[in-house]
Amino acid sequence: MTQAQTQAHTEQKLYTFDEFIEWYPENSAFRYELHDGVIVEMPKPRGKHSKLTGSLIERLLITIREMGKGDVWTIPRESIVKPYRDKSGYEPDIIVLDEETIGTETRWESESIIQNATSVKLIVEVVSTNWQDDYFDKRRDYEGMGIPEYWIVDYAALGGRDFIGYPKQPTIFVYELIDGEYVKTMFRGNDIIVSPTLPGFNLTAQQIFDLALKTGTAEA
Repeated sequence: MTQAQTQAHTEQKLYTFDEFIEWYPENSAFRYELHDGVIVEMPKPRGKHSKLTGSLIERLLITIREMGKGDVWTIPRESIVKPYRDKSGYEPDIIVLDEETIGTETRWESESIIQNATSVKLIVEVVSTNWQDDYFDKRRDYEGMGIPEYWIVDYAALGGRDFIGYPKQPTIFVYELIDGEYVKTMFRGNDIIVSPTLPGFNLTAQQIFDLALKTGTAEA
C-alpha cells in the first residue's frame, strides 16, 4: 500500500466501519482506510509503486484468462474489505474477486464492500513505508476472515528484519490459508512464484520487482 497519513478530526472520535462508510466522500480523489477506528488518507500511488501495481494487475489478468477464468474472476478498480473487527476497513492494492460467489455480498453493488472470504480468490498488498500495516494488521485480519491467499510484495525491502532478514532484500511473501492459519512461503531473486490460486503464474520474484521500472504495456 502507499504512504498513509492520518486524517485529522477535530472531534478526535473513533469510527465504526459503518460510520466510516457513511463518512467516505463520493468521487474522492483520495483513497481512505479505517485502522482501529482512525480514518487514514491514502495518497494516490505514484512512481515505482504505481508502475508495479498496474503492471502486476495486467500479468494477473493474463494468467486468469489463460486459466479459463476470465469470465468469472475479476480485479475491480476499487473495493473495501471489511474484516470481522468493526473498526477497520481496507482497500487492497489488488483484489481478485469471484463473480460466481459475489452474489452473497449484500453491500457490493451499492457500496463496493466485501465481507465474505468466499468472494475473494487473492489479495495483494504492495509495501510502502507504512509496512507494518501489511505485515501485521492486514495479515492478521485477512487470515481471520479466511481469505485463501495473500501476497505481500516488498519490492523496496522496507519490512522489518524479522521478516526479510539482514541485509534486507526485496522479497515476496505468499500466504496460503491451511486449516484456518496462514502458511508463509518466501520468494526472492530468480525464485518462481508458486501460487495455489494461480498455478499458471510463472514470473520470478525479480521479474515482478522489475515491473516497477517498466514502461509501456505489459506483454503476454
